[in-house]
Amino acid sequence: MAQTTTTTSKRAERGTLGNSAVRPDGLAKVQGRFAFSSDAWADNMLWGATLRSPHPHARIISIDASAALAINGVATVITAADVPGQLTYGLIANDQPVFAKDVVRFAGEPIAAVAADHPETARRALDAIVVVYEVLPALLDAEQAINGSFAPIHPDGNVIRRQKVVRGDQDFVGEVVVEGTYEVGMQDQAFLGLEAALALPDDDGAGVELYVATQWLHEDQKQIAACLGLPLERVRLTLGGVGGAFGGREDISLQVHCCLLALATQRPIKMQYGREESFFGHIHRHPASMVMRHHADRDGTLRRVEVRAVFDGGAYASTSSAVLINAVTHMQGPYRCDIATVDGYAVRSNNPPCGAMRGFGVVQACFGHESQMDKLAAACGLSPVDIRLKNAMRTGDRLITGQIVDSVAPVERCIRETAAISMPPPLAQDADLLDIPGGSGLTAQRSNIRRGVGWGVSIKNLMYSEGFDDYATARCHLTDGVATLQFATAEVGQGFVVLAQQIARSVLGVDTVLLEPISTAIGSAGSTSASRQTWMSGGAVDGACRLVRERLFEHVAAAHQLDPLRLAIDGTDVVDTRGSLRVAVAEAAPGLVLDETFEHHHRATEELDEDGQGNCHVAFAFVAHRAVVDVDPDLGLVKVVQIATAQDVGRVLNPLAALGQVEGGIAQGLGLAVMEEIVLKDGVMRNPSFTDYLLPTSLDAPIVVATMIEEPEPQAPLGAKGIGEPPCISVTPAIVAAIRDATGKALTRVPVRAQDIVFGD
Repeated sequence: MAQTTTTTSKRAERGTLGNSAVRPDGLAKVQGRFAFSSDAWADNMLWGATLRSPHPHARIISIDASAALAINGVATVITAADVPGQLTYGLIANDQPVFAKDVVRFAGEPIAAVAADHPETARRALDAIVVVYEVLPALLDAEQAINGSFAPIHPDGNVIRRQKVVRGDQDFVGEVVVEGTYEVGMQDQAFLGLEAALALPDDDGAGVELYVATQWLHEDQKQIAACLGLPLERVRLTLGGVGGAFGGREDISLQVHCCLLALATQRPIKMQYGREESFFGHIHRHPASMVMRHHADRDGTLRRVEVRAVFDGGAYASTSSAVLINAVTHMQGPYRCDIATVDGYAVRSNNPPCGAMRGFGVVQACFGHESQMDKLAAACGLSPVDIRLKNAMRTGDRLITGQIVDSVAPVERCIRETAAISMPPPLAQDADLLDIPGGSGLTAQRSNIRRGVGWGVSIKNLMYSEGFDDYATARCHLTDGVATLQFATAEVGQGFVVLAQQIARSVLGVDTVLLEPISTAIGSAGSTSASRQTWMSGGAVDGACRLVRERLFEHVAAAHQLDPLRLAIDGTDVVDTRGSLRVAVAEAAPGLVLDETFEHHHRATEELDEDGQGNCHVAFAFVAHRAVVDVDPDLGLVKVVQIATAQDVGRVLNPLAALGQVEGGIAQGLGLAVMEEIVLKDGVMRNPSFTDYLLPTSLDAPIVVATMIEEPEPQAPLGAKGIGEPPCISVTPAIVAAIRDATGKALTRVPVRAQDIVFGD
């Protein structure tokens, strides 16, 4: 089990900012009383289920649902012919069919949906639907999508986006040149709470209300309404309890199907996936290949980065174009570099669709550039720490896109404070079996175990990029010392529901903060992704609370004939900073109702030009990881012993929540490093279960020693940077570097498999 320490100091009590406040949903979750989306229920409810293609690429010749409709208890079967509005949807490109109509493009693509009186009846109905396919050759190699050797599998072509980043002297050759080819496998978000939704038709049959686990209510609403052919106001969404997300709930899964069935039957419809269907029903992390060449002076000064990167987006675009931009603009890593030659592709294939996952393209880039930095260190006779310190980015440096990094950039401090963390003790001769590679399997011999140490450092953009009009909305209502907050910020486990309360307590001096249901009844808060909600929705809640406070001060000042600028909040009181007035907030304005709404925007960004130049990102966060591993090189077994990390967080708003993000991110990065991968054979997923898709457990969790670097970010409304993504990014290359250190093997692919250690070069 992970043991975590932190250098953050004790903060104020009362659940205000800086304190480890208690989550309003925490006790219910621990006691098993929390209502997740899968717990939703309605009277007269039917069950929905989806028929999926067994083929990665095929032409649909015919669909016969007559036998399914004849089954007692089956209410309806719907296909593409029953979609009244747009036939396709998508986050960025509107290219994915609600149901495949003429062609299926990946194994698992929806063909039809049924509604029945029982889940077993629905399953039998799916088995009774007869679909005749003409199987087509499948595009499974991303390079074939680029070189034109395979006919387009989609009307929009096989290349989703190509983006170059070209800067500086393109003829420059460094005194030291290192190169390598790196691959990242397809990772699943593997959230524990499966996809689930409950759709309720309106009484007049012309609208629908959906309770669903999602990351972005308003984007879902927009896509669902378009497919249903309804105005936005006739499609209302309320957030159901979410059991994790990590990017996997940004795209539509069962939302449109559930609403279509509810409108077709005029009865409530519940849909929920099993674990296997969940693997088919949501997008995954892009598998990627990168050819890299780094140029440096003999003293280790990085001068030029050359990269060719290919990201396999699978059958539909999802967020592939944005993932590619993140990847190509982060290829230099958190290091100064004046010259770049980067060529990146995001392509379609007949593999499962890929899109957002924690780290969003930077995970792949970081594995490549950190592997290269270790090669460069060896070539220049420097240590992994010294090569990184020598090139560490600072505030005011320029990215390979030409953008100046005006965020606080304590990269050197991240590295030094990580290095200062004590190393774990050597493996004891009498160590517990669970502390050695292989654990209770009794396979590894202590005498054969080798220890290795590795490093990873990363930069991660925060919020959305390339001119996206990103904003978040919040409302604050205050009466008699009780604040009520309303926002559409999807709570997916990251803890915004407690942060919002902390903000209100700190700004308004109240103890009681109530939360309205999270729904589309208020303006959009954007997606819970891109490490953005603390900055964006936190800024919106802070803004709304400050507007209410201004009005409260105006009322108190008028009642006491004071200048409102003299008033402040001290604990739970309104005080006159120049006099003796002190009145409790709860008693300051009896019966007065104050209500304000605020919309927070970040500064504008811009699209990249054809050479990849432009101010396309908002801000950046940085982190360093040091991994210590024990390896049995003969058996290929790995035990991650310790992860030390120092993370640039701007300001810690909730120490316990911050540590939770760090620990969780490290666990996901560890999974990608040594075990997590979706295995495909001929385009078909071979391991869609937690039996065969391996996840880290508590027995795999290392000791985590974390330091939070607090240098408040001037741009951020609360001084805080998002913490969600950076912990998972550079921990993967750090672990792989440690395995290399222990074994001497090249290990150019993640996850590292036992055979790579035993038989690799």
